[in-house]
Amino acid sequence: MAMTVRESLSRGAGSPSVLGFHDKATGSCQYLVWDEESRDAAVIDLVQEFDPRGGAVRHRHGEFVLDEIARRGLRLAWILDTHPHADHLMDGAWLKARTGAPHAIGEKVVEIARLWEDIYGTPGAFDPARDFDRLWRDGETFALGGLTVRVMLHSGHTLGSVSYVVGDAAFVHDTFMQPDIGTSRADFPGGDSGALYDSLMSILSLPDETRIFVGHDYGGPDREAPEWESTVAEQRAANKHVGGGVSREDFIALRDARDATLPLPHRILQSLQVNLRGGRLPEPDASGVRAFRYPVGRFPFFE
Repeated sequence: MAMTVRESLSRGAGSPSVLGFHDKATGSCQYLVWDEESRDAAVIDLVQEFDPRGGAVRHRHGEFVLDEIARRGLRLAWILDTHPHADHLMDGAWLKARTGAPHAIGEKVVEIARLWEDIYGTPGAFDPARDFDRLWRDGETFALGGLTVRVMLHSGHTLGSVSYVVGDAAFVHDTFMQPDIGTSRADFPGGDSGALYDSLMSILSLPDETRIFVGHDYGGPDREAPEWESTVAEQRAANKHVGGGVSREDFIALRDARDATLPLPHRILQSLQVNLRGGRLPEPDASGVRAFRYPVGRFPFFE
């Protein structure tokens, strides 16, 4: 499988090693992060490949992770997602079935589930407490070997997105993108550009040397290869949308204007039905067929 993979080495005590790998079809960045001393590891935002043309799925990223865990002598302690993604299917359920590792996400996924049940017209369709093993509260901490992981609510892209700060590494999902690109959109149901700005400022309050790992990259104006690592200092100085001290008011105007030009992601209506179930596909009907529900007319026509 052709895939861009890069390792960010531990800086010493209290600093994790990070293996980043990229899904070209959706521009998604995925991570294997571990404590060098204990060899305990977590996977963050694993992608289940999905072909919307024919409805096929496969698990090559999960297989890659399992190979890396075995090759490096790691123990998978957690499967983590930052939010119910709109552009790809998460693969936590598949990985949990093969490893027994618990799957976790932020607690506001419950509110997101209620919102999307209304959009799909399927009351009671989603039960995050059933499909995830842990729903993190803002500010909650847990151990990854000898490392402390802090959960930070960073809403805006969705109303319940969380970041995971693991030692000197912050996995900030769809908030920042690389400095030459700017920030992520905030126009999905439950999104809010003002809340996104507040989340960005919260991330920038971390120590300057904190490594920032973003959720997406599609290349840039002067580069083709995907990138996903920067630092707080680099984002504060050079981010295209907020670098140099852009005000909240100016950011909201910029972000809202930009978002008005963006179509919905190709996979959004399929993805949320899977991701609000922890990565499980829809249950088969009486004939054994799994099928997505596709609400018509709930979103405006995009020219």
